[in-house]
Amino acid sequence: MQSLRHQALQILLECNANAKAARTAALDLQGPLDTHAVLTEPPGIPGRPARPELFAKLQFKKKPLTTIEGRAVLLHTLAHIELNAIDLALDIVWRFAGLPDAFYRQWLNIAQEEAYHFALLRDHIRTLGYDYGDFPAHNGLWEMAEKTKHDLLARLALVPRTLEARGLDASPPVKAKLVSAGDLRAGDILDIILRDEIGHVAVGNHWYNSLCTHQQLDPIATYTTLAACYGAPRPRGPFNWEARRAAGFTADELTALSATSDDPIPLAASHSDT
Repeated sequence: MQSLRHQALQILLECNANAKAARTAALDLQGPLDTHAVLTEPPGIPGRPARPELFAKLQFKKKPLTTIEGRAVLLHTLAHIELNAIDLALDIVWRFAGLPDAFYRQWLNIAQEEAYHFALLRDHIRTLGYDYGDFPAHNGLWEMAEKTKHDLLARLALVPRTLEARGLDASPPVKAKLVSAGDLRAGDILDIILRDEIGHVAVGNHWYNSLCTHQQLDPIATYTTLAACYGAPRPRGPFNWEARRAAGFTADELTALSATSDDPIPLAASHSDT
């Protein structure tokens, strides 16, 4: 039986988006891990379907959410993010060796939840008369994974704690727009995604802080250094302070984040950690 880390690498190479989600969902998370194996990176990471066409920047004109096509385009963007999130979780599992069993099983569980999110969005897009691949998509979501593929601390700092944390902030306004346009099912799906993404960011926070402690590094100062070194996007408000706190960001981190924007921390989120 192949180890879960070997299986994660094989699924990461899968080009068919639906097959990738299904194979991820079917993983037996109680299987062997082979935690100390150093795996060789093959070409073709990550596997990508022929469609959607990927661009560095999306240049098509947005359509109003009052139209079915406009809602489908937005949901397609979210589905593409979730497909990338599957890849990100699988990549951290196979790429970095020598970590505790819990590290790998938590990230594999995250990969399965991302596959569930992708399937929810894809199925809903189909009810609108479209499918994943019908619209162009952004090609920049994998860039940070490439930049940090030799640096686990940077990967943890800048993918779950930066890029995925931005999803916590974006979810409420996106949901509000879709629900206002009459798409209640999309609103329900975004509630599920936000609930799970809080847990995903929390896992990133846990392992980031664990590595900082092990390496005797200050988490906030180290994050600032890594963000500058790897060109991470600067977080911009408005922030979902409640979700960020639930995901394990400390009061000091929230204060530092608030200082970079015009979005002050609500009183309830500014209390000292207990």
